[in-house]
Amino acid sequence: MCFVYILKCADNSLYTGWTNNLDKRLDKHSAGDGAKYTRGRLPVELVYYEAYDTKEEAMSRESRIKRMSRSQKIELTKKSSVNP
Repeated sequence: MCFVYILKCADNSLYTGWTNNLDKRLDKHSAGDGAKYTRGRLPVELVYYEAYDTKEEAMSRESRIKRMSRSQKIELTKKSSVNP
């Protein structure tokens, strides 16, 4: 499984990424070892994720989400509860 996820950072910004191991990736972000963007915006909170069968599907969805406006991303997060 591969996952696309959205994190809410301490400065209220949103970060979108993909991974094949969501728990491990969240631990990396929380430890400050994740993406350069999130390192200076700790703590981060998982607010949304989707699961996909392939890396290609996840990467494609990540790209589409990154092109969304902030308000569209917020609406997307409201449609799903997060229970990783």
